[in-house]
This record gives sequence, C-alpha cells and structure tokens, in this order.
Amino acid sequence: MAKPLNRAFLDALAGKRTGHVPVWYMRQAGRSQPEYRKLKEKYSLFEITRNPELCAYVTSLPVEQYGVDAAILYNDIMTPLQAVGVEVEIKGGFGPVIDPPVRSAEDIHKLGEIDPEEDVPFVLETIRILTGEMLNVPLIGFAGAPFTLASYMIEGGPSKNYLKTKTLMYSEPETWSLLMEKLSRMTVAYVKAQIRAGVHAVQIFDSWVGSLNREDYRRYIKPHMLAIFSALKEENVPLILFGVSSGHLLPEWNDLPVDCIGLDWRTPIREARKLGIRKALQGNLDPAVLLAPWETIEEKAKQVLDAGMEQEGYIFNLGHGVFPEVKPETLKRLTAFVHEYSRNR
Repeated sequence: MAKPLNRAFLDALAGKRTGHVPVWYMRQAGRSQPEYRKLKEKYSLFEITRNPELCAYVTSLPVEQYGVDAAILYNDIMTPLQAVGVEVEIKGGFGPVIDPPVRSAEDIHKLGEIDPEEDVPFVLETIRILTGEMLNVPLIGFAGAPFTLASYMIEGGPSKNYLKTKTLMYSEPETWSLLMEKLSRMTVAYVKAQIRAGVHAVQIFDSWVGSLNREDYRRYIKPHMLAIFSALKEENVPLILFGVSSGHLLPEWNDLPVDCIGLDWRTPIREARKLGIRKALQGNLDPAVLLAPWETIEEKAKQVLDAGMEQEGYIFNLGHGVFPEVKPETLKRLTAFVHEYSRNR
C-alpha cells in the first residue's frame, strides 16, 4: 500500500505556496553514502540498476537518511543507450567509455529503437517498487538529453572541448540531425515508460550543452528539445531541464514547454529572474561548499534561499551533483536547515 505523499516538491514545481522550501540533491543516492560504497565493493553500477530491489534500496536511502522532499531514481543516463546497441562501460573515476564510438550515418543506422518494457524492465520494476511500497515523497525519473548523450557517443567518453562532437555537427548537419532524431525518439519512449510506471516528475539532464553558443543551440539542438518536451507534456507530469554552464541558454530554455529550470552555481537566481524566467527554479548551491565548515555552508545556503524565496516556485538543490567526499551528516543537517529557515520566513 502506497504511503501518503509529501507534496511540497510537486507544489513548488506548480508554482504553489509551500510550507517550507522543498529540497533534494543531485546524486543524493550514491557515492557519498557508506552503505552504497559497501555495495559497490560487490556490484557494479549496472548490476545494481538491473536488480530492482537493490536499486530501490539505494534510491530510498537519502530519503530516510537526510529527510529530503524527493527521491531521484538511482540509474545512469547511459542505460537506454545500451538498449539500442551502444557499447558502454562505466569506468570508476573516469566515467562512461563507448567503444566503438558512433561517428557516421552508417553507425547511426545500426542502432535500434528502444522498447522499454522489453529492454529495460528492471528500471520500470524499480519505479513500481518505490512508488508502490517504499516512498512517501515524489520520485523523479530522468534521462540524458540528445546533445549530452551524443557527446559521449561521438567522443567515446567524457570530453573537455567536445571537438569531435562539434566537428560532426558543423560538418555533417544531416548526419547530426539523424542522430538527434534517433536519440530524441529513444528519450521520449524511455521517459514515457518511466512516467507510466509511476514517476511523479522528470528531469532531463543536458549536462554538457553549455559548450554551445546560443545561435548553435537554437539551430542544432532546440528543435529536438522542443519535440521531446512537447511529446512528454502529453503525460501531464512536471518536467525539469538542467545543464551545467548553461546560463547563456536560459532565454532559449524559457521558450521550451518545461515546468522548471535547474540552475548550476554560476548563474545567480536573481539574474535568472531578471531574464524574464517565470518558471519554477531549482538550485543552486555550489556543491564544493559542502566541504567547507558548517558556518560557511549555512551562510551560502541562506544567500541561495533568500534569492530563491523571493518568488513562489522554488526548490533548493545543488548546482550539480554531490561529491563523494561529502559527509552524509552534512546533507542531513543542510536539509533540516533549509526546512527550518524557510518555514520561519
């Protein structure tokens, strides 16, 4: 039997007044938790995600330990790529490695189409376990956006300059469009399956799209993002878009049919509002601050909260993911502080 749902996160996404500012943290489930590190001694990331009971346990840990207002499914943006035929390996301390990379129209044509019920049933079963039995907070599903996925596929792994990716985009626009369309269809099918399995909201990670300027984003990326979000809007769940170093793209994102924009720590919340963004905002404490003394964490968190609470529709988060070095007790204390401070304003 499902537990009564804490709706603060969903209400904030809808721009409603909440009794406290809801909070969750990107990468809240995983590397900073001793229970998770113990599991990783025995299981790989993909082994955990393919075990629904184990994956549900990892996803629920931060809710129980930190008191956050939402859970995000423990998984990886690479998961659906495996289902369409991309060879992916996660190397510890480095990230996804794709070999062979995808760099031609022929490579793209070899990729299949995803059937989530057949290809990733473990993801959907994890969602059903979490929403049916375990959680009293909303569950966030997620996927990687086409540019970010393509950057790994083309580069063969993480990149600092995305040189091969941009070269394909500029030199072979038809091939680029073919890849974007393929990844867009995959993303829509994958996310719709998550929604139908029970997630309450969805975050699309376009982590590395900030490497493009506005003109190139508008030409090569935005039409595909518009298609994705327009298709997902049909499912009537809140949609969040997040990327790193993407402040210059906020006016473009403001046009997309999303409910919330996640900010990294480089773009102040007030600055985003001055750009005319009236969607809900999420963010944006620098994750490195969590390694500072508590007095500094509290001071920085107050600054973020003061700016965020100037309008309804605000969710406290980090500007990117939790670092492995962060102590769990710091996240628990910060969550309690955000709740208390925002209740008293």
